[in-house]
Amino acid sequence: MQAVVSALNVYPLKGAAGIPVDGAEVRVTGLVTGGIADREWMAVDPQGVFVTQREFPVLARVGTAVVDGTVVLSAPGRSAIVLRCDAAGASRDVRVWQSEVRGHDAGDDAARWLSDHVGTPLRIVRFDPAQPRPCNPDYAGDSGAHVRFADGYPLLVIGQASLDHLNAKLAARGAAALPMNRFRPNLVLEGLDAHDEDHLDTIDVGGVVLKPVKPCARCQVTTVDQSTGRTADEPLVTLSTYRRDDRRGGILFGVNAIVVAGAGRSIAVGDRAVGALRF
Repeated sequence: MQAVVSALNVYPLKGAAGIPVDGAEVRVTGLVTGGIADREWMAVDPQGVFVTQREFPVLARVGTAVVDGTVVLSAPGRSAIVLRCDAAGASRDVRVWQSEVRGHDAGDDAARWLSDHVGTPLRIVRFDPAQPRPCNPDYAGDSGAHVRFADGYPLLVIGQASLDHLNAKLAARGAAALPMNRFRPNLVLEGLDAHDEDHLDTIDVGGVVLKPVKPCARCQVTTVDQSTGRTADEPLVTLSTYRRDDRRGGILFGVNAIVVAGAGRSIAVGDRAVGALRF
């Protein structure tokens, strides 16, 4: 089964806007652009527990850019602020889902900037690679896969046809079409049939081999307009009519993947992807 990489996205700060890129390095932990890893940074509450658009949809309006090895955050009506990777902030315990990991605090200025934007006390931390975070072995097996602050796996893969199929159903219900950014994928594939990604055993992009290991159960983040931060009912209402599988986690859209070969190589939009089916 053949497809083409039609989009790549990196999300430097978990929960904030992503960066569409033409190409990216693929590491075991996911995509990297300009030396900055996907979900390398994360917002936490005063107890060190992660927060995302689930709790604060306004995070969608935090723009991100990678400039000279730094992450620049922006928001409407606010001056930009720079997160520096070489700033050795205090290391602290933080939690993302069930994982207890370490993060380097980005400092008071960054905390004040984000807290003012969101309207509640928050801090920003950078993942401490000295304490790797393994993926769930129930799905990743003994692969040794690990991840930074992403929900659980290095990459989220979605076929463009899956979104096209959803938008056709939305149109039939009189609802507006939705963009792919509602689902915050890392890699989008053009050329598959709708939801073919559910059945792929491996995806080979020029020697970078990804293995889908778990369907992605979708939450209320998909209902957040990524340009305004406003929420609505769709797409969960429509998806629940044909993509609900409570045995596998709920409403499913896209697949979580790990990197099983080719880490350190780069992939680009336009690259050919060869998929092997599980059956």
